[in-house]
Amino acid sequence: MLLASSRSSRPISTGSLVAARDTRAAGTRSPCPFCPGHESETPPEVARTGDGAPGEPGWRVRVFPNLYPIVGGEDASTGATGAHEVVTLSPDHDRAFGELSHDEAAEVLGMLRDRAAVHLGNGREHVQGLVNQGRAAGASIAHPHAQVLALDFVPPAVTVATERFAAAGADLVAADLDDALQRDQGIVLGDEVAAWCPTGSATPYEVRVAARGAGPRFDQASDAHVLGVAVVLRDVLAAVASALDDPPYNVVVHSADPGAGRYHWWVEVTPRTAVVAGFEIGTGVLVNSVDAADAAAALRAVR
Repeated sequence: MLLASSRSSRPISTGSLVAARDTRAAGTRSPCPFCPGHESETPPEVARTGDGAPGEPGWRVRVFPNLYPIVGGEDASTGATGAHEVVTLSPDHDRAFGELSHDEAAEVLGMLRDRAAVHLGNGREHVQGLVNQGRAAGASIAHPHAQVLALDFVPPAVTVATERFAAAGADLVAADLDDALQRDQGIVLGDEVAAWCPTGSATPYEVRVAARGAGPRFDQASDAHVLGVAVVLRDVLAAVASALDDPPYNVVVHSADPGAGRYHWWVEVTPRTAVVAGFEIGTGVLVNSVDAADAAAALRAVR
């Protein structure tokens, strides 16, 4: 467990999707600190793409430290040292990842890769890249953004995953894809990149996206793999929005830590369409009400 008490004072600009649409339509949206022209309302940026001087408009993707970090910052608790950054997806307040162009999606994912490489190069133990879209998925600011968390420890889930790969002596992501294809659970089946609903999905409409033959570490991914995964991820998120009425969702990049052996980095999409209730809390057993083949068929139908 990490204690990050400062996050309790985060400003909240996300709410229900219906209310957000009504607010935009009425032209009553409050000023957003992530929008162009409000750069002074964030900590000094550490990276950007596009034109303009640091701290000024003109950017396409902009990175700056999180004001309310989970790790890092002046008041970091024991074990919570590191860095926590915000990555704005675009200057447009209303464009989620699923609405980006090919080049824009690749630029965002490329920035996540590059920031991971910077932090690992500076001696951090692990870097987590993610997107929380919508209040129910953990976002507090409505402007679509990703996050990069650089940790001074390897998280237990990452250790377990790399140990599973080592024990299997095989590429478990490739095996998972093969299993999904046999069960008609594929969504995008390109020569280089695939997206599928895994067998035994923990939640409804869970999707995995991976480049075939990708290595163990996201921070070392090739430009070609970043582009391919970014475009397929964009298409998957657009399909999720269309098929499920624009639900909140989480996007998580799974990557091995430096020093790990066999692994295969991939991206996981978790739409927030269900609630973890008493049975799940009491037993630790998750309940999925949608078969993976049915979920894949629904997402294929709207692509």
